[in-house]
Amino acid sequence: MSEATFRKVNEGISAGSDDQRMVFACECGRLGCNQLVELSRSEYDGSTRDGSSCSPAMSCSTIERVVERHDGYLVVENVGHAGELAERTDPRQDDPD
Repeated sequence: MSEATFRKVNEGISAGSDDQRMVFACECGRLGCNQLVELSRSEYDGSTRDGSSCSPAMSCSTIERVVERHDGYLVVENVGHAGELAERTDPRQDDPD
């Protein structure tokens, strides 16, 4: 569930910025993770391009699959129940863009 909370926080950070580098919360599923990921807005938007099951992370838990590796961060995909939860709580789902 922390992934969904961090996604909402990160979406707010992304919405209020240009494409400069900024700090986002890691959206991995590891309980207690408090790592930060430095990304530009376009990198963040690219890591969440499907809007639900993929997210930026510094590490990976057993409920995720690494789908991309970049300098300084991973893009992970939530699978199973975690993926379903990510889709249900996606803050972009009502956004027409």
